[in-house]
Amino acid sequence: MRATSFSALLKLSAMAVLSAGLLSACVETTVPGAAPAAAPVVTENVYVAKSDGQFTVPALPVEKIPEPYRRQVVDYTTDQAPGTIIIDPAHKVLYYVTGKNKAIRYGIAVGKAGFQWSGEAIVANKRPWPTWTPPKEMIARKPELSKWEKGQPGGPTNPLGARAIYLTSGGVDYGYRIHGTPEWQSIGRNASSGCIRMINQDVMDLYERVTGGEKVIVLTASGEMPKGLSIPKPPAVKKAAAPAQPKAAAPAVVPALSVLPPPSIVTGPAAATPAVAPATTPAPAAPAATTVPAPAATAPAAAPAEDTVMPATCPVPLVDGKCPQG
Repeated sequence: MRATSFSALLKLSAMAVLSAGLLSACVETTVPGAAPAAAPVVTENVYVAKSDGQFTVPALPVEKIPEPYRRQVVDYTTDQAPGTIIIDPAHKVLYYVTGKNKAIRYGIAVGKAGFQWSGEAIVANKRPWPTWTPPKEMIARKPELSKWEKGQPGGPTNPLGARAIYLTSGGVDYGYRIHGTPEWQSIGRNASSGCIRMINQDVMDLYERVTGGEKVIVLTASGEMPKGLSIPKPPAVKKAAAPAQPKAAAPAVVPALSVLPPPSIVTGPAAATPAVAPATTPAPAAPAATTVPAPAATAPAAAPAEDTVMPATCPVPLVDGKCPQG
């Protein structure tokens, strides 16, 4: 009897343990004193001076870099495969997925308003100390960059920093890059023309992790997964007004000369006087000729008319051959 009771007791205990196990798979249990979720692990001394045999990246004052933008390993819920890069422009961070719900988080600077983009891309290429060539639109906005229209060689002052990771979407290069920057104070701000800036030490770390072909996801401005590729249009270029040029004085207009026909000598009635008579210089007057009166010729005495009685002689000079009367 005792053996039967003991056997029944064992069966009941086994059933209780089995029931508890089944329930624990459906109900979240709370264990008193359980450790909280792991805090982000900040890697120490990652911003010391670093040399790659070509140039040396100077050390940075880590205390001046805001803690959220320092490189660190964090819990990150995602279903993306390890190696995927997820960029969150709204929070100015980039995640490199390392495993299930784990990632390395880096601080970034993103595009200014009007330059933000979202969608998927892949890592197409990468280069150390890349040459930077400003696009024509940027030169139009900042004419002082025209000196680099053929490209600025890589180096510590190059805007692309120590490393550049080139992205393409659908096989098209839209000019977007993940790159370093000598302006590490810009991290955490909108301070780039659409590209993703990183601290030089951080981009060098990411550069060593990618091999090419990795998926890159750029979240929307609201932090959501993109539903397609969104490439914003660049802002309209504002051309600088050309300096006012002094107006050239209008050339003096010389009226055309009117050529008048030569004067004609009219023998008939007096000709009409022209509207504008050309100025003429009067010819010098010829000296008056001295007229010497010829001696009066003695005309033969005309035979007197039958009805005219003329004196034999005229006491005064004749007029028209006649002796004046009286």
